[in-house]
Amino acid sequence: HPSLVQVERKEDFLRVTKQYLPHLARLCLISTFLEDGIRMWFQWNEQRDYIEATWSCGYFLATCFVLLNLIGQLGGCVLILSRNFVQYACFGLFGIIALQTVAYSILWDLKFLMRNLALGGGLLLLLAESRSEGKSMFAGVPSMGESSPKQYMQLGGRVLLVLMFMTLLHFDFNFFSILQNLVGTALIILVAIGFKTKLAALTLVLWLLVINVYFNAFWTIPAYKPMHDFLKYDFFQTTSVIGGLLLVVALGPGGVSMDEKKKEW
Repeated sequence: HPSLVQVERKEDFLRVTKQYLPHLARLCLISTFLEDGIRMWFQWNEQRDYIEATWSCGYFLATCFVLLNLIGQLGGCVLILSRNFVQYACFGLFGIIALQTVAYSILWDLKFLMRNLALGGGLLLLLAESRSEGKSMFAGVPSMGESSPKQYMQLGGRVLLVLMFMTLLHFDFNFFSILQNLVGTALIILVAIGFKTKLAALTLVLWLLVINVYFNAFWTIPAYKPMHDFLKYDFFQTTSVIGGLLLVVALGPGGVSMDEKKKEW
């Protein structure tokens, strides 16, 4: 029967998606930390000299900053990919984001600040995924319901993720820009409130993938040009946000969402 075949195909697709998508999401999510940690190794002197000159903190503290970024990011990536101490790795990477936000004066650049917050949203979703159902993150501390903290982490992660798309809106008065802004805004609202979440998140993944490859093609710029590093940074930050959205596709929006509330109505 045709309908039975379609149901079986759908179940097979969902099974494969559930099995492999979280792994792909994790890899995409940690990509910016992995790239930045490797860059700290290869650009050790440049990074140390920049911090020393910017903050006048001395050779020793500038070296400690670069070392902390290198070990913190690469160590966190290894733990997340190996699924060991994931919660501690996430907290460590949260700390790295906060440290870099201050050290590189990202706090005063709205575009980069929003992208860093979106990156934090992806980590929050990963933290929610790693959290055991019905158990508190801290031993001996009861949770408010079976998975209440996890649900609110997923809500916070979704809301922070959509900040990435706020930086992609164009304020040009031509048909293509207006259409892109309208469609993009509609999709990010759907993800934020958790309505048709998986479909909206998957659409945003595809949209962001195209934008990323088209606008951040760092491989087309010679490595010695400053634009190469700038585009590379942008490319991997965007890839990390794609990873966060893939987690939404794989795990769903969580309990604090319209999709979940519809089941109760």
